Amino acid sequence: MMKVLLKQTVGIDVAQNELVVSLGRMDEEINIEVYAYKVFPNTKKGFSSLVSWVNNQTSTGTVVRYVMEATGVYHESLAYYFCSIKKQVSIVLPNKISNYAKTLDIKTITDKSASQAIARFGLERQLEVWQPPLKIFNDLRQLCREREQLVHERTMLKSQLHAESASATSSESSVKKE
Repeated sequence: MMKVLLKQTVGIDVAQNELVVSLGRMDEEINIEVYAYKVFPNTKKGFSSLVSWVNNQTSTGTVVRYVMEATGVYHESLAYYFCSIKKQVSIVLPNKISNYAKTLDIKTITDKSASQAIARFGLERQLEVWQPPLKIFNDLRQLCREREQLVHERTMLKSQLHAESASATSSESSVKKE
């Protein structure tokens, strides 16, 4: 007799160009199994292939939770895609996953072992379902990134100007103040 599944997770190690995916499940006796692994391109086509593969590999009676790390901006399109097709997704801070992975007996961290650790983490923890932020928060984040870039460029230019004006062979025309 097949045991009742309590949880099913898809652990996704997100990189710029690929999604490294492992499937995990937990049964009524709290047995955990990470049982399938595949790599998909980090593209819209890759997203739909991933979901089709997951649908073929998982039981329809238990909700599947997609779990991934917050990796810069590379995970965002995938998270929005899952929301658009009404899939449960959880986004976890990378330090939580790396600390968790240290508790497992993993000798070398690879993309595959990372995706397996993410799948296990999703099975063992109660994770919040991710909701897309309101547009105003995305706009604010973008403005902050632009400001940070401008401040960085200003600092760099000030340093160059200082170096040029302090140089023994500085050119009068390149440091002329208006």
